Amino acid sequence: MKVVDLFCGCGGLSLGFQKAGMEVVAAFDNWVDALAVYRKNFSHPAIYADLKNIEESVEAIRSFNPDMIIGGPPCQDFSSAGKRDENNGRGDLTVCYAQIISEVKPNWFVMENVERILKTQKLQEALRVFHKAGYGVTYTVLNAALCGVPQRRKRFVMVGKLGENDDFMKLALAEKLSDHEMSVAEYFGDKLPIKYYYRHPRSYARRGIFSTSEPSATIRGVNRPMPNGYKLHPGDPVNTLEGIRPLTSRERSMIQTFPEDFSFEGTKTNIEQMVGNAVPVNLGYYVADAIFRYSGEQRKINDEFKKSKPVSVSLFD
Repeated sequence: MKVVDLFCGCGGLSLGFQKAGMEVVAAFDNWVDALAVYRKNFSHPAIYADLKNIEESVEAIRSFNPDMIIGGPPCQDFSSAGKRDENNGRGDLTVCYAQIISEVKPNWFVMENVERILKTQKLQEALRVFHKAGYGVTYTVLNAALCGVPQRRKRFVMVGKLGENDDFMKLALAEKLSDHEMSVAEYFGDKLPIKYYYRHPRSYARRGIFSTSEPSATIRGVNRPMPNGYKLHPGDPVNTLEGIRPLTSRERSMIQTFPEDFSFEGTKTNIEQMVGNAVPVNLGYYVADAIFRYSGEQRKINDEFKKSKPVSVSLFD
């Protein structure tokens, strides 16, 4: 399938779909620094675009004739870490994304966002656009730690297909979930030479020390050092702070399941934000693989139907 990635960031979703065997043919975003990183790691075009401009965006995207559009419209206005104002501007991009898809009319689309989008009116607006355009949709919340990612990160995922019924992919999105959450140590093996690390808490009422024997908490767009005078929290799994440090930017990107050789560039602040905002690569792979499995089952059903002989039934025998 030919795929176009909108709001591509530094490319986590693109990389996951490529890993699953999809052909990503183009990517669009208006974040200049992230596009520079994307271009260093992918050979297809990564195009600067204002995706609020529906008409221009549709024309540019149509030129790639995609079978599928994927993307994660910026979610800060829905996030528990943000101001939670869905009318603050970026929330509108969810509706813009739906409008672009309804005009381009790819056979498939995938939309990724924070779990909190379920409580917003913008999602309801987007759903009305999708349904009016003829898409059946399946949406769910996936815990990345059950999808091959060493991180407890809950993300909203919606898959749409022209002419389908709603909930058509519920089984495919659920059937390959792991029976346990992946830990940091399980993913890294011997590549991470520490057993405990510091992650700056949102408040000091929460712990700041984490063990590699558990999944990472959600990777955020900031990575602060451990402050002088940090006092052990009752929930910290250590008795001393000796040898405790924050994860490096590279280690954080690997928890997001970017490969070790993925090339980042820019200021530390920008790189940390790119890493924190990215879709985990293996979560993208999980969703793309589910689409392939569903498509394979549908092809099998269609092929069997075509091979079968038509049966004539009389109601008057």
